[in-house]
Amino acid sequence: MAINSDVEDWRGVGSNDSGERVWLLQSPSVDSVQHLETDRRSGGVSCMGAVFIVVNAALGAGLLNFPAAFNMAGGVTAGVMLQMFMLIFIISGLVILGYCSQVSNENTYQEVVRTTCGKVTGVLCEVAIAVYTFGTCIAFFIVIGDQLDQAVAHDTDGTVSGHWYTNRKFTIFVTAVFVILPLSIPKEIGFQKYASALSVMGTWYVTIVVIIKYIWPDKVTPGYLLNHCACYSSSSWTAVFNAMPTICFGFQCHVSCVPVFNSMRRKAIRPWGLVVTLSMIICLFVYTGTGVCGFLTFGSSVSQDVLMSYPPDDIAVAIARAFIVICVVTSYPILHFCGRAVVEGLWLRFQGEQVEVCVRREKRRRILQTLVWCAVTLVLALFIPDIGRVISLIGGLAACFIFIFPGLCLMQAKLSETDSRSASWHGLVIFGVFMVTIGAFIFGLTTTNSIYQDIVS
Repeated sequence: MAINSDVEDWRGVGSNDSGERVWLLQSPSVDSVQHLETDRRSGGVSCMGAVFIVVNAALGAGLLNFPAAFNMAGGVTAGVMLQMFMLIFIISGLVILGYCSQVSNENTYQEVVRTTCGKVTGVLCEVAIAVYTFGTCIAFFIVIGDQLDQAVAHDTDGTVSGHWYTNRKFTIFVTAVFVILPLSIPKEIGFQKYASALSVMGTWYVTIVVIIKYIWPDKVTPGYLLNHCACYSSSSWTAVFNAMPTICFGFQCHVSCVPVFNSMRRKAIRPWGLVVTLSMIICLFVYTGTGVCGFLTFGSSVSQDVLMSYPPDDIAVAIARAFIVICVVTSYPILHFCGRAVVEGLWLRFQGEQVEVCVRREKRRRILQTLVWCAVTLVLALFIPDIGRVISLIGGLAACFIFIFPGLCLMQAKLSETDSRSASWHGLVIFGVFMVTIGAFIFGLTTTNSIYQDIVS
């Protein structure tokens, strides 16, 4: 029911368990969903509870790419300024989605878009969510390969092991087949309820390790002496656009925040604005701390995955790698569940199948969709070893969720009003147009640049 607006399509299908109604998260959490269901029955989620859920939704594996994004942007100053500029529109988009959810009386991102902007835009939004979750699953496999490569492919003295069972592709394949695939097939994913705490702990621990390693380096890391001066090198103003996909990917929590707004005890725009502002400020400190200290540590030699730049025998970094692997392994099935649910909803809507037929064939479709989804994402991850390439593509798509769809919703919501059109009305419409324009520019530029770089490489 969180996927289709037509309640009849899902009546009698599936379970009433809260795990069946999980939404798309950057760092997904069924535990957060269960808290929302409990709090909704007891009067709603408090503002502090909403802050925790939004922060958990925003923080994720994109954290590892921020030092490389600062490098692409041209340095610390350019990276921080770009984040501050983007944060204005990120917070505005979240507030707009809350307002449009209130106006349309819908509880999910895609249904707000569908009700406010029409069926065509709603279908485009669902397709975008499916593609975004698919790309994120590829990035998760790459992250797993990166961390396991450093953990098992090196001996205790730091030398590279030549054993076949430590090969990167083999470890990714084994993890996918024996761990992730069994977790992704079940219809219900309520057993993933501890993903929330692990995600938050993992991201915070990675940030703390990166900061401490910069302030008190216990050993000279590769590239530290040679490239430390390059951290302050200037670059052309167009270089900052190279960092936009990472920032959009890191701060994208808009799809999951519409249900959070509807679960709040005070479902009003003013407290919601305070919640998203505080949440994004917390995320800003985490991302900035990792980006700045990681970049200052390694300079222009920093890897796309910052943990790959540290020595493989570092104990603190090894614990960080373990945290990230656990978070990714538990997050993949939830992201896959969201993408699978969107694909299922689109399939049923366009096929017009009866509920009884859907129930009888649900298990067959679910297993087939899961096998195809996992196999394709696995194959692509095996031949795309650089997480930066994946983020550059889906980061541009994340700009659609942050800029384009909220801007369209704001424009349509204001244009549908019949009251007198004041100066504030015109200002909001113009702001909506500006958000759509900025989002289209970021999406077009970053996607085109990413495809061009892939062709050149």
